Amino acid sequence: MRDGARARLRHQAAEEVAVTPAAAADRLAAFLGPGPFRLVIDGRSGAGKTTLARAVAAARGARLVSLDEFYPGWGGLARATPVAARILTDHAAGRAATYRRWDWERGEYETRERRVDPGEPLVIEGCGSLSPAAARAATCAVWLDADAHARRDRALARDGDRFRPFWDMWAAQEDAHILDHAPESLATFAWCMA
Repeated sequence: MRDGARARLRHQAAEEVAVTPAAAADRLAAFLGPGPFRLVIDGRSGAGKTTLARAVAAARGARLVSLDEFYPGWGGLARATPVAARILTDHAAGRAATYRRWDWERGEYETRERRVDPGEPLVIEGCGSLSPAAARAATCAVWLDADAHARRDRALARDGDRFRPFWDMWAAQEDAHILDHAPESLATFAWCMA
């Protein structure tokens, strides 16, 4: 996407800071139009990435890839960023992309590779998914945020005791991703999920 169009859309989205997941999904469906696309949804934990990604993928029959599938454990946010960018770049070039899922129970990657068909619409979501390389390959990129307390409450309600001991460590990795990649500045739309 050209920088001028991205800046104009960011300005338009700024007028609509707080949105519901349904309103965001409708706005994205209108923006993406028919045909194949590559949508990236990034944001901090509990911001609503997965909810929005599932809604768009279901409405459009898109393949959904979550970075949760290939973060190599709780300390692996930064290692997932180039994987997401490679999947998007391959998809944009008309090549099948592959990745291996992380087995959270065994603490290692599965041997079987997962394939992403370049002909199908693609939604990729997760903290760390939006980097400069990903933005260049994306049709549309979204940055989501929400109140810090609301995010924490949502994330812990969703993942509970599994996530609780890692919240601070994960938040520090999110901070590093934001500092290194400035994902909000790369986004077509930046929204606060209500």
